[in-house]
Amino acid sequence: MKNKLVQAYQQAPWRIQLQWIGLFLLALLLVASVAGIYLSISSNAATTGRQVQILQSKIEDNQRSIADQSSELAFLTSSAQMDKRAIAMGFQPIDPDTAAYLVVPGYSPRGTAELAPQPGPTMIQPPLVKPSYTQSLLEWLIEKLSSATQNQGQVQK
Repeated sequence: MKNKLVQAYQQAPWRIQLQWIGLFLLALLLVASVAGIYLSISSNAATTGRQVQILQSKIEDNQRSIADQSSELAFLTSSAQMDKRAIAMGFQPIDPDTAAYLVVPGYSPRGTAELAPQPGPTMIQPPLVKPSYTQSLLEWLIEKLSSATQNQGQVQK
């Protein structure tokens, strides 16, 4: 009862060997292509990671340079340094009582800055909510049902 598939002729041994060699080379090609793709992706990831590290290093260098320049600017604009430079340029200190002030027409000085509201009771404004939005869903449903029953009673009369 066993039906075996029997070929009419047997293939030549060199053809079988050739088929096995072809299958082996196909598997080898598949493994090599997967390995190549893996290496390509890994090298791209490593290169990108290194570029990120270089950019972070540049950011840190720039931040350090900005901090150095800010501290140098603070030193140069300090009161003691400004006094020294003013005296070196020929300026002299002046007494505020003997200073002459000029009135410039059309100039309005800056107003005082109000950083916080004045202390005291404040009136809290009630929220502006429409009365139709203060009704609950249940109240709205009861209202609609009652108006519907009243309308039906009027129609039937």
